Amino acid sequence: MLDQPHRTPEAPSADPFALAKALSGMHFIGGRYVPAISGKTFPVVNPATGIQVAEAAEGDAADVDAAVQDAARAQKAWAKMPARKRGALVYQCAALLRAHQDELGRLIALETGKALRTESRVEAGVVADIFEFFGGLGGELKGESVPFAPDVLSVTVREPLGVVGAIIPWNVPMLLMALKIAPALVAGNAVVVKSAEEAPLAVLRICELLGRILPPGTFNMLSGQGPECGAPLVAHPLVKKVTFTGSVETGKIVARAAAEKLVPVTLELGGKSPMIVFADCDFAKTVSGALTSMRFTRQGQSCTAASRIYVERPIFSAFVAEMEKAVNNMVMGDPLDEKTDIGTIISQGQFDKVQAFIEEGKATPGATALECSAMPSDPALRKGLFLRPVIFTGLDGSSRLVREEIFGPVTVIQPFDDAEAVLAEANDSEYGLAASLWTNNLKVGLDLAHRLEAGLVQINQNLVVQANLSYGGVKSSGLGKEASLEAMLEHFTHKKTIMVNMG
Repeated sequence: MLDQPHRTPEAPSADPFALAKALSGMHFIGGRYVPAISGKTFPVVNPATGIQVAEAAEGDAADVDAAVQDAARAQKAWAKMPARKRGALVYQCAALLRAHQDELGRLIALETGKALRTESRVEAGVVADIFEFFGGLGGELKGESVPFAPDVLSVTVREPLGVVGAIIPWNVPMLLMALKIAPALVAGNAVVVKSAEEAPLAVLRICELLGRILPPGTFNMLSGQGPECGAPLVAHPLVKKVTFTGSVETGKIVARAAAEKLVPVTLELGGKSPMIVFADCDFAKTVSGALTSMRFTRQGQSCTAASRIYVERPIFSAFVAEMEKAVNNMVMGDPLDEKTDIGTIISQGQFDKVQAFIEEGKATPGATALECSAMPSDPALRKGLFLRPVIFTGLDGSSRLVREEIFGPVTVIQPFDDAEAVLAEANDSEYGLAASLWTNNLKVGLDLAHRLEAGLVQINQNLVVQANLSYGGVKSSGLGKEASLEAMLEHFTHKKTIMVNMG
């Protein structure tokens, strides 16, 4: 394979188009850029204009084997390094990533259509924070002394698993890659990442930045299609752990493949997150919180988006009116423009899927669709995948818009009269990722929080995933946790018991 060590600039770049071109057609294996063994590529399109901005290497089983073999070799030396030293190196990566925050934000905005100011630059900053957090946890890879017998020393130690295969989605690819790479590396594993087809560029640039600090081969990046690249990664005999974020359907395929090898798997899957609003809430704060909860600035493309909002009847009409007004004030436009609040849908396929849900909702008797914000007027964006946010009322719990994950800027607001009834409605879902409650009665809030079937429940806020807070779902929303010390220990190490008879 052709070595390409100097394709991208050393200093942060303010030109995402030039950077995208420089990254074209490459994997990152063994600390260097390399093309796909087959030489094949596929286009990377800016969803705001419909124009191709780069190509991505189209990996297959041969590329997977090269990356995994390289990672397996590098992992042996990496695991022997003292854990605190590994952590110190990962911690150093945080400073470099922070120096490139604006560059990474612009690049992810270009390839995903997420607005730079409200989404992409923020995501890049959180990536640095995650590396900083996990980098400080090297000293926490501790074992235990077990009281077995007076003349027997019995201890446990934490050991890395080996090569970790990580498959990431397109909605927040940098953040979700960081949640997998950083703890796995600190724990002594090597990682092979398969990027999302729609968003391969920013994560590839991150790998090159990390390669300035970390030993070659400790992490590798492949791009390609799921069946041709992702499936061989999961199935590879040297991959000893799989961590996946994506759809429920694909998650089940990944779980079955991992089960064939009897290797552990972490799954962060879909969501249909409820937001429950009581009449005694801080009204203005809650309306503002609903905008954040629904992830409108990300076009609703979030597993934790509050796509089911239940509002106590006395304030229902006022809440809907204020929501509509607030979303109307959000500016939809060029993702790279600092004035833009809302960007685009990621791809034509996702656009068509979301549009079909909207049309179905509009055709439902008794339903009202409030289409908010305004399409951009710039002629250069006429082919962009812009979609006005929609607030639905008048839909009941049997509607597909209430039951299925849309992954778009669509939310359904329904009135409720009774706390127990709304709890039953909120729990009547195959999903259980996140939920929020909005009330000034903390007794009611805490009672419902304990009984909501979700992995993350927030009261009077709905933040995105944060370092040091355990994150992961129940039911069809996944298996395992991320973002915490517990996640690093339980999902990226195994516990070995050592006994010494001193009698």
